[in-house]
Amino acid sequence: MAEPQTASQGSSLRRLVPRIFSRAPRVNDLDNLIRTVRANHPKGDLAVIERAYKVAKEKHTGQQRQSGEPYITHPLAVAQILAEMGLGPRAIAAALLHDTVEDTGYALTDLTAEFGDEVAMLVDGVTKLDKVKYGESAQAETVRKMIVAMSKDIRVLLIKLADRLHNARTWGFVPPEKAAKKAKETLEIYAPLANRLGIQAIKSELEDLSFAVLHPKIYNEIHNLIAQRTPQREKYLAQVVEEIDEDLRDLRIRGKVVGRPKQLYSVYQKMVVRGREFDDIYDLIGIRVLVASVRDCYAVLGAIHARWTPLPGRFKDYIATPKFNLYQSLHTTVIGPSGRTVEIQIRTHEMHQQAEYGVAAHWMYKERMNGGKAEVRASDSDMAWLAHISDWQAETADPGEFLDSLRFEIGAKEVYVFTPKGRVVGLPAGATPVDFAYAVHTEIGHRTMGSKVNGRLVPLESELKSGDVVEVFTSKNPDAGPSQDWLGFVKSTRARNKIRGWFTKERREEAIEQGKEAIARAMRRQNMPLQRLMSQDSFAEVAHQLRYEDVSALYAAVGEGHVSTQSVLEKVTALVAATDPVTGPIDLPGSMPSREPRAGDSGVLVRGASDILVKVAKCCTPVPGDEIVGFVTRGSGVSVHRTDCVNVKALASEQDRFVEVSWAPTTKSVFRVQIQVEALDRSGLLSDVTRVLSEHHVNILSATVSTTDERLAISRFVFEMGDAVHLDRVLNAVRRIDAVYDVYRVTSS
Repeated sequence: MAEPQTASQGSSLRRLVPRIFSRAPRVNDLDNLIRTVRANHPKGDLAVIERAYKVAKEKHTGQQRQSGEPYITHPLAVAQILAEMGLGPRAIAAALLHDTVEDTGYALTDLTAEFGDEVAMLVDGVTKLDKVKYGESAQAETVRKMIVAMSKDIRVLLIKLADRLHNARTWGFVPPEKAAKKAKETLEIYAPLANRLGIQAIKSELEDLSFAVLHPKIYNEIHNLIAQRTPQREKYLAQVVEEIDEDLRDLRIRGKVVGRPKQLYSVYQKMVVRGREFDDIYDLIGIRVLVASVRDCYAVLGAIHARWTPLPGRFKDYIATPKFNLYQSLHTTVIGPSGRTVEIQIRTHEMHQQAEYGVAAHWMYKERMNGGKAEVRASDSDMAWLAHISDWQAETADPGEFLDSLRFEIGAKEVYVFTPKGRVVGLPAGATPVDFAYAVHTEIGHRTMGSKVNGRLVPLESELKSGDVVEVFTSKNPDAGPSQDWLGFVKSTRARNKIRGWFTKERREEAIEQGKEAIARAMRRQNMPLQRLMSQDSFAEVAHQLRYEDVSALYAAVGEGHVSTQSVLEKVTALVAATDPVTGPIDLPGSMPSREPRAGDSGVLVRGASDILVKVAKCCTPVPGDEIVGFVTRGSGVSVHRTDCVNVKALASEQDRFVEVSWAPTTKSVFRVQIQVEALDRSGLLSDVTRVLSEHHVNILSATVSTTDERLAISRFVFEMGDAVHLDRVLNAVRRIDAVYDVYRVTSS
């Protein structure tokens, strides 16, 4: 929770967190920028930077930052951050121009004509959408726009991160409420994105600055605690560094040994999230060893383990298996001098550059190799997660849901599993074989029916662990599809959106029919005039009220369980009562005019008898489509049976009591059906079956369950339905439940 802040707290913030009141240096800024770019790109086109600076300075003339500085100091500072990360001249030019389209009269078309499509695309990617036009969803849609742009060119996000970093350094000059809002957004979106790109330098500073704004007193307290313990820590650190240097000399390896700085937000997280004491955290000494080659990394590791005892389970080899953001290093924790715990990271200088600047270092390398024409796109295998994010953002219509999904996707810890051929697949912590299947390919996910982990068959909801070898089995049935209960355990946004998309698109017609049936059934139960309401425009108006594009979309929403039938009917009746003042509220229907012959609610016509009582037999529960025969009972009208019912065969001697009947179902007809479900017994099976039946709007009248000695579960359900066509859909849905191997209709007791 952010500490409440008011405008009067500016002075206390200045005292507690002076770093957010800093101003940009203003001596020879452009000269310093060009010098930095030339060092990384000696053959780069520096003229484009000078032209971009000239245009930016002209367009921002008269504008000031809230710190009182000329506005041009901001784009210059952003460009300097990117130059130090190693980006090339065109990205630096875009950084200088990144606010011109949004904050001045400089049109994007003019920028394109003057600087070309590449620079214009980068500037447009970081330009905010109009708040007036997009309203409350402007922020979410702006982030969505940035995601789409960065999937085409990752430099869009690098410019945005540098922009956010410089703004964060001057949050002390903006109103506290706005600063707190920006800090929260930074912790939820931009810092995790920087982590995803492997840019630890920006990620750490963004987290510390956001922490300072949201919790200034706690920030200041941790800062003071660290300052108090620094002298003793530095003395111990020097001892450890000297002993590791001695090992390097013995191995004849040239390397650099330094202490790792403590990040304040990281200390806070460990204290709050993990519940550890400050002394326990801060006494943990961090050392980083930088060497020339991978061979040297492992040699140094061996020497350190020979000198000090390593802690079991604390060794991580990120060189052989890099992290999702391309991070590589050896991590080990040992019992150092005086029995104190020491964390050690060992990596090459190139790995260190990658760890600090992530994809930016990757970009600089490619740009140098290709003469300044590098492109780091989402199609690159090492940035494949960007393509995934770009895919699911297009499938997520709701801006709020998109932001929630993005926060989860970029912030979730990952596990790394292997395909049977050894390819590494990164998944969110807690992921299942279904998440794995969708990460490999959408169609494999849709057709998944079973899985193996490390050679053993496991349920689809099993939680995967790093290092697992995962194999999935797929159905050859062309109509195979996902189960809705998968939504209850999948962890990845990709899998969740693909499953929802399958039910929304591939089964839209089925959902529409289910919605129609559910509404009709509810109207019959409440004795509402079905034909009268269906024939009016009331449902179209209700669809418009609920923001569905048409009546079919409303029916589909009801069928998928997004909208309850009761809420739809309440809105329809209220609308009819309001728009039909003559009739007023809907009346219960009177007696309908009889026809010859008449069908009862059973949906069966008896030839030659207009008003005779008709009952559908419970012994064989016939439904429309079955061959049927009527039998005149004593005092109970006509009983309707299937022609193959065992009771009909027993009454064969009384042929004179049989009458001819035929199906004539009406909107009020309800039929009783009995089905049998056969499955391998497992925990939660009955709840899964009843949930699927309820999702298909089945009114269960009775259920019996038994389990054999062979662990086979036999379940029988009796329920009512209004349309026999609905039965096939119900059976198919139950058949897709995990462990169910057969389901069929029972036609005799």
